[in-house]
Amino acid sequence: MVGDPIGDMDVEYAKTVADQAIRSMSQQMVPATPSNFAVWFDYAMGTSPALRKTIDILVGNKRKFDSSINRELYTTFVGPQADAGAAADFPEQLQSVISSAKEFLTTAISDNRTQIETLGEVSSQVQTNSDPRSIIEKLVAELSKATTRASALESNFVATTQELDKIRDSLKVAEERSNTDALTGLANRRSMDEFFRSAQITAMEKGESLSIFMIDIDHFKKFNDTYGHQVGDQVLRLVAKVLQDNVREGDLAARYGGEELIAVLPGADLDVCAGVAERIRSRISEARLTRRSSGKEIASVTVSIGVAQFRMAESAEAIIERCDRGLYQAKRSGRNQTVTENDLEGEVAAA
Repeated sequence: MVGDPIGDMDVEYAKTVADQAIRSMSQQMVPATPSNFAVWFDYAMGTSPALRKTIDILVGNKRKFDSSINRELYTTFVGPQADAGAAADFPEQLQSVISSAKEFLTTAISDNRTQIETLGEVSSQVQTNSDPRSIIEKLVAELSKATTRASALESNFVATTQELDKIRDSLKVAEERSNTDALTGLANRRSMDEFFRSAQITAMEKGESLSIFMIDIDHFKKFNDTYGHQVGDQVLRLVAKVLQDNVREGDLAARYGGEELIAVLPGADLDVCAGVAERIRSRISEARLTRRSSGKEIASVTVSIGVAQFRMAESAEAIIERCDRGLYQAKRSGRNQTVTENDLEGEVAAA
């Protein structure tokens, strides 16, 4: 959650970081607004490697930090939505295992200290020529206790390791579920945001293309109203499968929300992305949907698609907004077609 950038930080250190942030802003001629300062303060602190790398790339490319880039940096890396994918609270189960292991180890250490003290007393008795049988009995007793403790400690460690393995597996499953849309099996919105951010950094760092396209199912409400939500879900799964089957291994297909699906294509320029989108649109229109109960064919499914290419330092929201405009232009033009951002140039100029 975004709040006071200084927080509990040492005041002198905070002042040093703030001075460094202001100097950097001055060098890049960045206006000293609160949101810009928050971005450059985080940059100076190095708390976000992704932000630091993005700014370094922009500086290296001699890009001007205009209002658009400054706004995108804040929105992507500092604003409230930047925390949306933050990890959940530390699992209570793991805390319990750690506490149990800590308690057991504390007891074991205490017992060992007691044993060392006892052995010290036995050593003193040896030096005073005490009864050897008594000394031997004490040594045997202490060695027996040590063996028992070692055995118990080993058993506890084995049990703890097994419990940690279970937690690790559970966390892996939970992470996969948290990144996957349950209905379509595609990546969800959170996973898409994380993937796009990584692809964004790579595209800027290597000077590569990055494009996305958004799919919206035509007349989706009609499917639900006419055939019921189960058929509506079947339509979504059909479109999701065609999408997943027709993107490359390094691409990401995701459910953006409702009946909207999205694909992120690293390394693809606008033309390549539009070609993939058009192929998917065509194959969806050729697919036939049937009722599971009767095998009867239902009306064919069509989609409208908007395509856009990433621009330096922009956020996912910015490129998706252009896709969205392309998508709705496709719908206004009769649906079942693909529209790229290049087809919107007249609209953008007039806006």
